[in-house]
Amino acid sequence: MIDFSGKSVLVVGGTSGINRGVAEAFAEQGARVAVASRNQEKVDDTVRRLKELGSDAKGFAADVRDMSEIQAGVVEVHEQFGDLDVVVSGAAGNFPALANDLSENGFKSVMDIDLLGTFHVMKAIYPYLRKPGASVINISAPQAFIPMQAQVHVCAAKAGVDMVTRTLALEWGKAGVRINSVVPGPIDGTEGMARLAPSETIRKKVAEGVPLGRLGTPADIGKACLFLASDLAGFVTGTVIPVDGGWSQNNCGGMSDYLGAMMASQR
Repeated sequence: MIDFSGKSVLVVGGTSGINRGVAEAFAEQGARVAVASRNQEKVDDTVRRLKELGSDAKGFAADVRDMSEIQAGVVEVHEQFGDLDVVVSGAAGNFPALANDLSENGFKSVMDIDLLGTFHVMKAIYPYLRKPGASVINISAPQAFIPMQAQVHVCAAKAGVDMVTRTLALEWGKAGVRINSVVPGPIDGTEGMARLAPSETIRKKVAEGVPLGRLGTPADIGKACLFLASDLAGFVTGTVIPVDGGWSQNNCGGMSDYLGAMMASQR
């Protein structure tokens, strides 16, 4: 029931970090996988890797903040792959900044990428989803429900993403389309970890705050997405599922206090 042979999958933001791990997970299970991101070089590199894994892969460069670019790319994927069985929307932006030091443009940039970008992807894909039967997964963050210092922009954006998920679960359920959010914890080897835990000492401290005692991997998130997109989760929609080793249950290991102190020390 986790075999995606013959299925068509689109991963937006799928050329690095968590989202690339998700794209590779579906490719390993036989899916046709398309990826999208702003950087054409990263798109080409990811497509090569997915083909090495046996996928009939393709990709396109687009900025999620530009509806026309996303729409054009989705149409192109649909022309080659047919109706989309799975869409994973994971484009995101983040940087630590205390609210009093955060510019209007900085706040707007994260809102535009995370929240408006998610809305653009949802609008663009709906006409091309398999109905009934498609599964849509938004990649969220614990900041959506755990307030963190130096993350007001991300907290606001990701809370909005999760409400988009819940609302569209109501609206799209009538067409037999499921939509859920996955909330990664601290994932090793990603740009987010590099920004929020820039040293090995901090990285180790973050891992110690995870009840399961380790950082996550992109493959961990990929497996969760495989489950949600499969028939095993056929009655699951409108959910927000942390995949974080229990980190959010431990108040994210004191990450809020650490970020606040780090940014205050840089003033």
